[in-house]
Amino acid sequence: MRLQGKTVIVTGAARGVGRACALAFAREGADLALLDVCDDIDAVPYALGTASQLAHTAEQCREEGAAVLTAEADIRDVSTLRAAVDRIRERFGRVDVLVNNAGIVGPSGKPAHEIDEDEWQVMLDVNLSGAWRMTSVVGPLLLAQRSGSIINVASTAGLVGYRNFAGYTASKHGLIGLTKATALDYAPLKVRVNALCPGSIRDDSRAEGRMLGQIARALDLPVAESEETFLQAQPMNALIEPEDVAGAALWLASDESAQVTGSVLTVDGGFTAR
Repeated sequence: MRLQGKTVIVTGAARGVGRACALAFAREGADLALLDVCDDIDAVPYALGTASQLAHTAEQCREEGAAVLTAEADIRDVSTLRAAVDRIRERFGRVDVLVNNAGIVGPSGKPAHEIDEDEWQVMLDVNLSGAWRMTSVVGPLLLAQRSGSIINVASTAGLVGYRNFAGYTASKHGLIGLTKATALDYAPLKVRVNALCPGSIRDDSRAEGRMLGQIARALDLPVAESEETFLQAQPMNALIEPEDVAGAALWLASDESAQVTGSVLTVDGGFTAR
């Protein structure tokens, strides 16, 4: 029960890594506030998490004994984030951990000069500015408590380049920069800020993740063969499981990492070690 008595906010909690993190935190005793847009975004070429998926995540967490609040919130709109956090404070009285997990992988699949203004803007607005907005709303609460942990879910694309993914790569590199700068801003008041960089995450049906398939589509690869294709680049000969990322997030959320801030933790099976 490493998170007993703590309240954790997870964005992008309807499915995938967000769901895996929520379940891991629930099993360790946390109270949970689960946020997701629960709607599609015009410039994003695939379906995003739904209200029913968010409800399913919440129910699974309640089965683990967690108290859970859900909110449909668009991280591009700071007013909806403030309203959601007001509800969280009213329900739980405090916030201890923020997991900035919400993100998109597309529109992608073209060289940098072919990206149009809307495609570039939505990528930065969700993946980078969304994390900054959540931090701007939740950060003051953590600073007032003089404790807390912010975990930004970046990507190996925050450390290395990927052909035909300039917008995604730029947004994730920016997220790591935001992590390091905010860690220094908040360190005097004992609020920690760290980044996670997952590698190729398997589209686990239990978590309803779809990211790997969407990357394959952006690269015009057969989706049915995507796991085998990405597996070939993995030094440990295995794709990353959503639970692998959740385990790392759990450590960063817990007091076991009390002296860890401004760090970038890879969960990539050695991909970026080459």
